[in-house]
Amino acid sequence: MAESVAREKFACPSCGADAHWNPQRHALVCSYCGTVAPGEYGSGDVRELDLVTALRQIPEEKRGWKAEKRSVKCQSCQAISVVDPERVAQRCEFCGSAQIIPYDQIKAPVSPESLLPLKVPETVVREDLRRWYGSRWFAPSRLKTDAATDQIKGIYLPYWTFDAQAQAHWSADSGYYYYTSETYRDAQGNTRTRRVRHVRWQASSGSLNHFFDDELVPATKGVDMTLLRKVEPFPTKELVPFSAGFIAGWVVEQYQIDLVGAAQHARQQMESTLHGLCAKQVPGDTYRNLSVRSQFGQQTFKHILLPVWLVSYVYGGRTFQVIVNGYTGTIAGKHPLSPWKIAALIFVLLIAALLFLLFNR
Repeated sequence: MAESVAREKFACPSCGADAHWNPQRHALVCSYCGTVAPGEYGSGDVRELDLVTALRQIPEEKRGWKAEKRSVKCQSCQAISVVDPERVAQRCEFCGSAQIIPYDQIKAPVSPESLLPLKVPETVVREDLRRWYGSRWFAPSRLKTDAATDQIKGIYLPYWTFDAQAQAHWSADSGYYYYTSETYRDAQGNTRTRRVRHVRWQASSGSLNHFFDDELVPATKGVDMTLLRKVEPFPTKELVPFSAGFIAGWVVEQYQIDLVGAAQHARQQMESTLHGLCAKQVPGDTYRNLSVRSQFGQQTFKHILLPVWLVSYVYGGRTFQVIVNGYTGTIAGKHPLSPWKIAALIFVLLIAALLFLLFNR
């Protein structure tokens, strides 16, 4: 396949079986005999790449996964999962759909520059998820016992990060409040005095410099974006250089927002941030007609992988997702609601309202 560009194997030094990345041991561990494979991972510097140069042309050596991988695409949610070649994919890792097909492409994807290794082990995540489900009072009781944790999967999600030195010049009308007193007649014909606020407008302008560091743009289509934002932030200062050993035995989602689209989205985020920073600089009590002109320099980017634990299950004909930050353990998710518990709450509230009326006649 066009995507399988890596040649590196991760065989157990004892028995020759496949070694997979183990987040508890922070090493490659044989899935058959438990031998820990020697080697150091995550050493070296995390590099930033020049954005302007990359937008012209990504060199071929910066593409691919540096390990044997194959891709499948879900026909339901459109997520592209990148898995080890020996793994038989039967259902989508993200939505559970059986409508998955092999995915080939003309050009290999841009290689990740760095990643956050999966840190929170599965045993801890399962216990945390059971407590999380248990705290959802309106969730069906079945979820609190089963907790759907049998469906848990560790996945690396694609992100882009962008750095830039920004300079912004702004102009606006600054408004300063002042007050006068005026008399008026009320509905009964009485003379009254009231304080009236006015605004005196004055032209103002200014400038500021701001450095954007690791502006994150998720490039996933497999997870609920609202939930993903809730488990952020990911500590990008802890990124380590990419090594194929980190993703051995794990599913990786391939980015579906390319560098051009991500750079445009990052620029919009930066422009919005600059607008807010400039607004804070406008003197006075209020403002209008704020205009911001910005310039960006020293623009760099990284393609990175960030770890999550994902639970995706179908309940009552609907698909629900729960996401756990694979580095910090933060949980966000959606769950079905029990109509019986909602009805019980309404009943209790009605009884309470009736009792209140009876005792307050």
